[in-house]
Amino acid sequence: MKARIHITLKNGVLDPQGKAVGHALASLGFGGVEEVRQGKYIELDLTETDRAKARETVDRMCRTLLANTVIENYEIDLG
Repeated sequence: MKARIHITLKNGVLDPQGKAVGHALASLGFGGVEEVRQGKYIELDLTETDRAKARETVDRMCRTLLANTVIENYEIDLG
C-alpha cells in the first residue's frame, strides 16, 4: 500500500521560502500570484494491507517525526 503525505504550514505561520518563491516568480514575469506557501510531499510504500492499521501507523509517523504539528498540518492519502 502506498501512503502519500502532504505537509503544509498552518495558517498564520510565516513562510520565508514561500515568500522567496513568490518574489522569484514575479521577477520572472509571472504575475497574478498573490501568495505562495511551501510544503512537503512524502510517499511511503507500506507492507500493511489493512487500511485502518496503515492510516494509524502513518498518522503516528507524522506526529512523531514527519511533521512538526506545532506549526504544520498534514493530510494522508492511502492508495
